[in-house]
Amino acid sequence: MTPISGQMINRFDPGAAHTLSEADRTLLARRRATLGDIYPLFYDRPVHVVRGSGARLVDADGVEYLDAYNNVPAVGHANPRVADAVHAQLMRMNTHTRYLQDGVVEFAERFLATYPAHLDHVIFTNSGSEANDLALTIAKWRTGNEGVIVTRMAYHGTTSLLAGVSPENGPGMPLAPFVRIVDPPDTFRHGDAAGAAFAAAVRAAIDDLRAGGLGVAALLIDTIMSTDGIFPGPRGMLAEAFGTVHAAGGLVIADEVQPGMARIGEAMWGFQRHTDQVDMVTSGKPLAGGLPIGSLVLPAELSDGYAAGHRYFNTFGGNPASIAAAGAVLDEVQERGLLRAALDVGAALRRSIAEASAASPYVADVRGVGLFIGVEMVDREGEPSREIARRVVNGLRDRHVLISAVGRWGQVLKVRPPLVFTHEDATAFTTAYRAVLDTLAQEG
Repeated sequence: MTPISGQMINRFDPGAAHTLSEADRTLLARRRATLGDIYPLFYDRPVHVVRGSGARLVDADGVEYLDAYNNVPAVGHANPRVADAVHAQLMRMNTHTRYLQDGVVEFAERFLATYPAHLDHVIFTNSGSEANDLALTIAKWRTGNEGVIVTRMAYHGTTSLLAGVSPENGPGMPLAPFVRIVDPPDTFRHGDAAGAAFAAAVRAAIDDLRAGGLGVAALLIDTIMSTDGIFPGPRGMLAEAFGTVHAAGGLVIADEVQPGMARIGEAMWGFQRHTDQVDMVTSGKPLAGGLPIGSLVLPAELSDGYAAGHRYFNTFGGNPASIAAAGAVLDEVQERGLLRAALDVGAALRRSIAEASAASPYVADVRGVGLFIGVEMVDREGEPSREIARRVVNGLRDRHVLISAVGRWGQVLKVRPPLVFTHEDATAFTTAYRAVLDTLAQEG
């Protein structure tokens, strides 16, 4: 099959505006007149949301939707603790970071305590894109090399540098010449050999970079391969590949924007399922429940070494309001036991999805860890099917459940709800999912 990179899988076609209500058509026209089409919308019929709470969103007609997709409001929509923390901070002050401030230091101490001991410094930014950009810059400085390795459908951010290392953007946004692509460790197609195959692919990419005179600066990797199709794999699956990069003199950068902050349940950060031997870790908006923030966690040797010869500052990275939000999110995760909840609810949800899928000819695999689940959709010939995935995504939307789809062929359902998702929410999800599969079976 032809890969779909460069095309948003779950994208509304503005040409279908006639299917919307008059009020939504009017709002869509105003939106396109001001924001243009650079901001895509989800679903065959977009959802017009007006408020939310926990794992629920409510549309303009008062219809409630179960949110099984949004990781950015990590501890739930309209979380009162986050809102109160931000309000209180804004009523005191919100300024740049070049003054001594208690809040950012106190949060940094708590935040770093969730990482392995060698990752003992943090640089706050306004976004995951900024954090990844800085991480690559430091990796190139530290190694003296240029080469960067990423997975086939990786997405790492919006800056010029990161667009050049994000193949998911497609051929309209060409990759930088110093980038090499490797296939992700596809546990569905390669089973127990996926980790070894991935390490071999990384080794080949390193050889190619060396042959081109670039050397290897970094492997930049989302440790659950969120946009590649969601491949958590067994514990330790990525360790051999990481060791291969280190042996070649490169650094490993774990992009934890999606798998991090308790989402996988088994550990606070996705890379910890495989090995602690990473050199830098980045994250983004889920840290603050959606407020602008990013983080780059790294050893003092890298942070202080880079600072000794380079000027870096980020005027509003780690601003007091975003830090207050991040502190409230961390409070929620730790005090409400959301790490354990992600493991327990996620396991139950994954089992129930697998049970509901057992008789369907359209479901080839259900995989995941914690509250991050991928469902491999195929046609009746067993080939990856973007169309079947699209029908399931929109069928769930019509039953007031929100997910999306990812993968090389757009064939993998992406189930990634807020961390406050409950067992009752999981039951509601499975009921709707089973109904969609039943409809597909009837329609053929």
